[in-house]
Amino acid sequence: MINPTIAAEPFWFLGGKASILIPGAATAGAISVMQFEDVEGHAPPLHAHDNEDEVWFVLDGEVSFYLGDDRHDLLPGAVALGPRGVPHSYLVRSPSARIAVAFAPAGIENWFKDNGSPVLATDSGAAPFDVGAIVAAAEAYRLRVVGPPPTLAG
Repeated sequence: MINPTIAAEPFWFLGGKASILIPGAATAGAISVMQFEDVEGHAPPLHAHDNEDEVWFVLDGEVSFYLGDDRHDLLPGAVALGPRGVPHSYLVRSPSARIAVAFAPAGIENWFKDNGSPVLATDSGAAPFDVGAIVAAAEAYRLRVVGPPPTLAG
């Protein structure tokens, strides 16, 4: 069932655009779904979620997913599972990429939103961000940074 009242307003997060497509409030906390739009070379730090599993759906672009010690190169239509507790990250290898991510249970979408900034019509690029503050806020959501982000050179 699609809820037409859910507005997916984009916000800046770690240099890319994010939006909450289905908030946990719409599913009694069972699941949330977000979309991320990033440019080539974008990668979050290697991290692990202790609370939720993630399922990534590559909508556009070429993306490498890192799960534990494994790298998986994915194209549009591919799906990857990130089980809770397993360190993971991703790296955009094409000029841009769009990824839909489902989190179960929900809740982590609030951390993304609370640590993002609105996308304004006057923006010429991503809003600046304080990665230290974002990482510090992650602790309350049982999200741990365990390493640096992957790079195109690596």
